[in-house]
Amino acid sequence: MPDSRDFAARTEPFRRELLAHCYRMLGSLYDAEDVVQETYLRAWRSYGGFEQRSSVRTWLHRIATNACLTALERRGRRVLPSGLTSPSDDPYAPPVPAGPEVDWVQPFPDALVEGDPAAAVVAREDLRLALIASLQHLPARQRAVLLLRDVLAFPAADVAAVLDISVAAVKSALQRARARLEEVAPSAEALAEPDEPRARALLDRYIAAFENADAAAFEEVLRADAALEMVGSRTWFSGLRTCLPYITSPQVLGSPGEWRMVPTRANGQPAAVAYHRGPSGVHEAFGVAVLTVAEDGIGRIVVFADPALVTAFGLPPVR
Repeated sequence: MPDSRDFAARTEPFRRELLAHCYRMLGSLYDAEDVVQETYLRAWRSYGGFEQRSSVRTWLHRIATNACLTALERRGRRVLPSGLTSPSDDPYAPPVPAGPEVDWVQPFPDALVEGDPAAAVVAREDLRLALIASLQHLPARQRAVLLLRDVLAFPAADVAAVLDISVAAVKSALQRARARLEEVAPSAEALAEPDEPRARALLDRYIAAFENADAAAFEEVLRADAALEMVGSRTWFSGLRTCLPYITSPQVLGSPGEWRMVPTRANGQPAAVAYHRGPSGVHEAFGVAVLTVAEDGIGRIVVFADPALVTAFGLPPVR
């Protein structure tokens, strides 16, 4: 029987890094948490035979990456609404719901990597929502090579050991993955991202606009090229001409006090956990909105209307 204290001391320091890695691989917070649990169970069962021919970190990533590859065999590519269709030109038409055949990208709470310097550094760039969606276009094994080499900075020989392939195969897969990612990744933001105080100020103004049902405030805070995506729906909007009428409609914005929001961070970006007032007058969990911000305003809003995500962000189901 392995020594449980020794096992925990040697493996627990990598838990948050593994969670972030599995999330990048799978695009799902829930699936990533399940795979990390499976990784530690497998590691515990085989710990007695671990001969230290590789580092504990490499060994754990080998287990986790291969568990991710197995999981990816059972499901399709995860997407955001913008990955399904062109933007809608009619902000007054009801959104078109997507069926259960669509697997959605999920947000990732920054709090899950806080306290881990290695994981937190890469979270600022390599957990960005647009990148996670782009990674889903890569074949699973190419995705693994790209993440292990370019994000986690494993040597090619270690990546080859993790995936049980040759170093030459690693280099070839990496080249193809980089080329494919360049094709599908969104173009870089023309303007630099704002500093933290400016980003938080934009988030606060977004929250105030909702809580006060202030339609005019949205026109001030959104960029002219802003996009709005509602996960769960095939409908999304691009440009202020369509985003503004939709978001300020009575069906969405409602009346003052109808929404309550809590500022947070997700995928290295400003975010808001949203509560909506129900028939009983209680504000119930609605979901999470993740913002992409620039110096001159909010460039993209991705709304995840999933009440379960509220508790995943460490907040109660009612407020």
